[in-house]
Amino acid sequence: MNSLDLPGRPEDTRVVVAMSGGVDSSVVAGLLKRQGYDVVGVTLQLYDHGEAIHRKGACCAGQDIHDARRVAETIGIPHYVLDYEQRFREAVIDPFAASYIAGETPIPCVACNQTVKFHDLLDTARELNADVLATGHYVRTRLVNGRRAMFRPVDLERDQSYFLFATTPDQLDFLRFPLGGLTKPETRDLARELGLEIADKHDSQDICFVPQGRYTDLINKLKPGAAEKGEIVHVDGRVLGHHDGIINYTIGQRRGIGVAAGEPLYVVHLDAERSRVIVGPREALMTHRIHLRDVNWLGDEPLDALPAEGMELFAKVRSTRPPREARLLREGDDIVVELDGGEHGIAPGQACVFYDSDGDAARVFGGGWIDRTERARDAEEALAALNDAPVVVAHG
Repeated sequence: MNSLDLPGRPEDTRVVVAMSGGVDSSVVAGLLKRQGYDVVGVTLQLYDHGEAIHRKGACCAGQDIHDARRVAETIGIPHYVLDYEQRFREAVIDPFAASYIAGETPIPCVACNQTVKFHDLLDTARELNADVLATGHYVRTRLVNGRRAMFRPVDLERDQSYFLFATTPDQLDFLRFPLGGLTKPETRDLARELGLEIADKHDSQDICFVPQGRYTDLINKLKPGAAEKGEIVHVDGRVLGHHDGIINYTIGQRRGIGVAAGEPLYVVHLDAERSRVIVGPREALMTHRIHLRDVNWLGDEPLDALPAEGMELFAKVRSTRPPREARLLREGDDIVVELDGGEHGIAPGQACVFYDSDGDAARVFGGGWIDRTERARDAEEALAALNDAPVVVAHG
């Protein structure tokens, strides 16, 4: 077996590397070329690079495409640029806008990995007769019981497993992540060692297609009239003011709400149907149970085999938060996560990712999209009264 866990010599192993033009994927290409693999670089043009060519923090457009091409020339590999703009808009940008309009807080990076990169690009890699597709993500994989399993990386500050929870077992078998055992400073040192001009290039921002981070401008452009005005309502029923569209708010937000009160207020719920922003005290944000949709399971045993009492694991509900102790349950057709001690500010549209521990050796068991949440009894009763809906009492 070679260093990619494949039979045969490196020179007889074709590797397609997804090259974004950044340091990480460039180092992956350079390392694999140095090890003797038959490396082919592929860069995806995902959105209008005319808007992004001079903007820092972009990826897969403009200057980054040129950077990827220069890296390929430096290390001596063939390089192709594929126009995926239409597919990216359909699979990532349009659902992103629709999710915000529905009162959710989406994660486009997960959708991009799930659809464009690990589906469409993976198919392209196979068409190029590649044995594997390699990327610059910071995660680790290794064989467990004959299939590849995903683990957190050595550098937890760069951990990208949260954004890769939707990777299927079949995709994992075809993917490789050579940077999982490195820290970011070590990766930059390797870039200098390989003679790459982009060794000190800044990292790309999370939402690559949103200029200056103003996602509301993008949504208004894509969906004119979507920012419907409405009321800002306290959980006790008081109307405190008015807003210019729920797309301007996210769950847990405190600053910039647009109302004054004698207490700190947070956005605790977004009522898209009635175009209302519900605010309240911080304790109203405490979430004890999460209902998930579209769960991707990477455990050894089938998800249907969950015991009646559930499975103890660790759950990560935001990319910037550490995994917390939790219990995974199946309730009829629903997959539910009970959070030990609760968490503040969990928003529908985000992901809940499962791990077997909270350390750097943690295995990723997959995850799902947060469909709805349950809070403490008082908060659930107040929201139910506002929405004129049945009360759902949390088990926290």
